[in-house]
Amino acid sequence: MTGNPVSRRDVMRGAVAIGAGMATGGSSLALTSPALAAESSTLAVAAPTIASCATWGAAAARGTISSVTTSPNKILVHHTASPNVTDYSQAAAYAHARDIQQWHFGFGWADSGQHFTISRGGYAMEGRHGSLGKLRAGSGAIVGAHCPGQNSAAIGIENQGTYTSATPPAALYNKLVDMCAYICDQYGIAPTQIYGHRDFLATACPGDVLYARLPQLRKDVAAALNGTTPTWSTIVDNTSGGFAAGANWSVSSYSAERYGADYRYANPQEVSDLATYSATIPSAGNYKIEAWYPGIAGYNTSTPFIVYASGGNQTVRVDQSTGGGAWRSLGTFALTAGTKTVVAVSRWTSTTGYVVADAVRISRV
Repeated sequence: MTGNPVSRRDVMRGAVAIGAGMATGGSSLALTSPALAAESSTLAVAAPTIASCATWGAAAARGTISSVTTSPNKILVHHTASPNVTDYSQAAAYAHARDIQQWHFGFGWADSGQHFTISRGGYAMEGRHGSLGKLRAGSGAIVGAHCPGQNSAAIGIENQGTYTSATPPAALYNKLVDMCAYICDQYGIAPTQIYGHRDFLATACPGDVLYARLPQLRKDVAAALNGTTPTWSTIVDNTSGGFAAGANWSVSSYSAERYGADYRYANPQEVSDLATYSATIPSAGNYKIEAWYPGIAGYNTSTPFIVYASGGNQTVRVDQSTGGGAWRSLGTFALTAGTKTVVAVSRWTSTTGYVVADAVRISRV
């Protein structure tokens, strides 16, 4: 039942195209498992909505689904290596789960190989029959078929899409945080025990971009376990619809510390030429705003970030020559509700070196 994950990925790339036609990457936090196990009895995090196999319309398993009484001790993050579709609906998510199961049947497997699946629209689904029941019980595990040697020791989560150069949608990433936090809480797994598929097998999975986000994922899961999960959060990347910049802002993928496939940069000049990030703020209140950028020696040491707060614009200057490749807080600001420009990066600085506009995260606090 372990299958061959390498050939599985190759098959999936072609199979997703068929299915579509038929349908029309740091440091980790030193938390210990015993401490988390003690917390799990009080349920530190809320259970996310997870569609069962019956809910998304799974076919019956074609063989015996094995289980073990020992609980898993880690989480493995995968990507499906499928097209980055823009249909984020629940119906599309459920159809994708059905497609995965059929492809895995084609390998001679008894059922879907992964324990859980997250769609690009942020819908979480049970993968292999019985996985959801074991998770809710917080004891024992279904034996999966997602990574040889880890199928009974690790919970496998497939993330819809290909993340070798593309960034996972915010809805998918946020659901991945929720899922990992719940799994960690239920089984007493430390956030430090969240890995990528490639950590245990010679594979590109889960893609360079998603793999590079695993250190941040561990931090976000740890925050969720500590009860500090924001009630609302959104990420606006320089490739998102909420981003805008003029012709003087060039595109680069030079630094591996970038968020996503690339970032924008421009020469400093005392002119009004902004790179802006817009979002729909759900309600008036206080929001934490963070910036992600590649930190490279020679980049600007005093890049102006302008926050359009309800009490007036506030400028925060950021040293972009260091500290990149992670979320850096600009502070907490009062914002009004509605769709609007929330943050801008300005070229207006007297210091030398490129100013960079990569991604921002806005979280309700």
